[in-house]
Amino acid sequence: MSDLSKRSLLQTSGLLTAGAVLGLASTVRAQSGLKTPFVVPGTYIPVVGSDEVFPVRRIYCIGRNYAAHAREMGSDPTREPPFFFQKPADAIQNVPIGTVADHAYPTLTKNYSYEAELVAALDKGGRNISIDKALEHVYAYSLGLDMTRRDLQDVMKAERKPWEIGKSFDHSAPIGPLHKVASTGHFTKGSIWLKVNGQTKQSANLNQMIWSVAEQISKLSEAFELFPGDIIYSGTPENVGPVVRGDLIEMHVDGLPNLSVKIV
Repeated sequence: MSDLSKRSLLQTSGLLTAGAVLGLASTVRAQSGLKTPFVVPGTYIPVVGSDEVFPVRRIYCIGRNYAAHAREMGSDPTREPPFFFQKPADAIQNVPIGTVADHAYPTLTKNYSYEAELVAALDKGGRNISIDKALEHVYAYSLGLDMTRRDLQDVMKAERKPWEIGKSFDHSAPIGPLHKVASTGHFTKGSIWLKVNGQTKQSANLNQMIWSVAEQISKLSEAFELFPGDIIYSGTPENVGPVVRGDLIEMHVDGLPNLSVKIV
């Protein structure tokens, strides 16, 4: 892709609602010579301070990674090993810096819940990655929302059924642009908070994670081969709760620009 094309993508990132950049898939198809019956667009996240976009392969999310949140969800954090779930790559909703993006209230739910999280983006992969080498795989960080149809998740959990319907739906992963590690360093401590209509709902410190980002990468690589393009939503503090149409969500992580969405 030419530098001009990349710059054009970044300039229009505010128009992307699901992170899918139309045209890139057809470009790849033309370059590869492959013939397909239709084009499936890729998912990309803008990278701050460059003309690059980050191609998303998989979205991994860790559950109950702050002790107080684990307790509010009915779990004992002192006994539980880490567990992960996934969202589809096209769940991404790009939220440009300095904007308030419209975020659509989804279908089927009457309890639509926010979860504020630090996000790590990988540019290296592997299996059985050691904890001391894990952060070498992180390319950039951002902040993101793990939006959840809580009532649907709770029903599925009660019936001992998979609960993707509560987590892995359209636009359920709003995210800000990526900030390269070279410019931010790694995030091992610092404030993380979320406000709804100006009222603080979640507030914690990143050093309160049960499993650090490095430990998450290491544990994930035991179960999956990780690849460049994987991103990790690293867990949310306590006091998750519902929002309704018209609510304004603002999220903060020390060292990163805030992320804001309005529920419509």
